[in-house]
Amino acid sequence: MLKDNFNDLISLMVVARERSFTRAAAKLGVSQSALSHSIRALEERLDLRLLTRTTRSVAPTEAGERLINTIGPRLTEIESELIAITEMRDKPAGNIRLTAGEHAVKSTIWPALKPFLQQYPDVNVEITVDNTLTDIVSGRYDAGVRLGEQVAKDMIAVRIGPDWSMAVVASPDYFDRHGRPQTPQELQQHNCINMRLPTMGGLYAWEFKQGQRELRVRVEGQLIANNLEPRIEAALSGLGIACVPEDTVTEQLARGELERVLLDWSEPFTGYYLYYPSRKQHTAAFSHMIDALRFPRNV
Repeated sequence: MLKDNFNDLISLMVVARERSFTRAAAKLGVSQSALSHSIRALEERLDLRLLTRTTRSVAPTEAGERLINTIGPRLTEIESELIAITEMRDKPAGNIRLTAGEHAVKSTIWPALKPFLQQYPDVNVEITVDNTLTDIVSGRYDAGVRLGEQVAKDMIAVRIGPDWSMAVVASPDYFDRHGRPQTPQELQQHNCINMRLPTMGGLYAWEFKQGQRELRVRVEGQLIANNLEPRIEAALSGLGIACVPEDTVTEQLARGELERVLLDWSEPFTGYYLYYPSRKQHTAAFSHMIDALRFPRNV
């Protein structure tokens, strides 16, 4: 009886949090039918309806909400205690979930994470590549990665990478045909390769800074892509001007396949930071990962 209730209560918590049997089943690694049966069995034992189901959503009933609010903190305490017990092992172990943007993963996280994973084979890391400003608390992530200026004040932030700059680039052929812009405003007369921001749904306004002067320029063009690779490929193909992180086109610039303009307007951004809630209880695995990612790296 206790075992059945415990498993079914966990199922209830996940369904209520995800507001979807489909997403909850994926999180728990079970079929939707098995999950539905688990919730139904709990409701039958309690003789109470705990979830209201429609064709589009799932939400707790009043009784379900009360049960979730009562057992939620207790299940969290149990989970924390189990994590604490694993700290008695000789080697760090456990699961860590991170969310970060495409450039942060490639340029900053992976170079430091690869040797970390090799050193600690009992630590499992899940990385969700997401260019939105994800809420790590509601998403149940252990930590996220953002530029320093984007980290909320109530989070603990650990610097994990150096400052870096955006580069405005195109193929020499494109510039020969259409001219080289001398100011950021002149980009509005060019075919620019845009990026859509997933969080707001709008196009990224290219950011420039020269001393105390800051500009945000909205550009237009034939192509919009939210990933780096197609924007770089389009620039290499002579389709227009792209604005991308400098380190992603270093080799192409060195080979002369791309040419950079407006260099005097490309002052660096504050680098990436790993951030997490101040109330988070650290595991040994999480602490070791922070040490591995921290910038500057220990040599």
